[in-house]
Amino acid sequence: MTRIKICGITRAEDGLAAARSGADAIGLVFYRQSPRCVGVDQAVKLAAALPPFVSLVGLFVDADAAFVREVLANVSLDLLQFHGDESPEYCTRFNKPYIKAIRVKVGVDLLQCASDFRSAKGLLLDAHVEGIPGGTGVTFDWALIPKQLSLPVILSGGLVVENVATAIKQVQPYAVDVSSGVEASKGIKDAAKIAAFINEVKQIDLQLSR
Repeated sequence: MTRIKICGITRAEDGLAAARSGADAIGLVFYRQSPRCVGVDQAVKLAAALPPFVSLVGLFVDADAAFVREVLANVSLDLLQFHGDESPEYCTRFNKPYIKAIRVKVGVDLLQCASDFRSAKGLLLDAHVEGIPGGTGVTFDWALIPKQLSLPVILSGGLVVENVATAIKQVQPYAVDVSSGVEASKGIKDAAKIAAFINEVKQIDLQLSR
């Protein structure tokens, strides 16, 4: 079954809507330049509102290590997501499971990335848009993903209810990650879009399992 992460949650009601619809994880963005950024106090409240068995992921972009530790000291994150140019050594210094985001374009060696970040729980593959680390709402050429990677693939970048079934059929990822594709506006999720997206993932999983 394809796991589902709803990223860029800024409101408790959006996190609850994702959980109720069957999301496996929600993502909190700790990147000040993002319109979906949350502060530590806000993140504490969001974490407290979540029901059990929903993983909480913290997204960072080339953050100072002291800031990551400050967040970890206050927010019960289950997983770290590094979305910048972090090194494997940096990613492992927090004694926390992590996934590494790779912005995919022609020339990016994903086999080498998987080898370099072998300590990661997975690679999150996103579209490469110059100057924007993520949340672009842009897809990339899924044919650039090797069939056999040594790490689980979390597919991101421009996923919406209309294309997620095709994405899952083509890539067969471990998980899909959506942010802008289920929003009413930047940082504000649409509960109906979340439910429709998750339902589409579950339906294609059901078809493929037959």
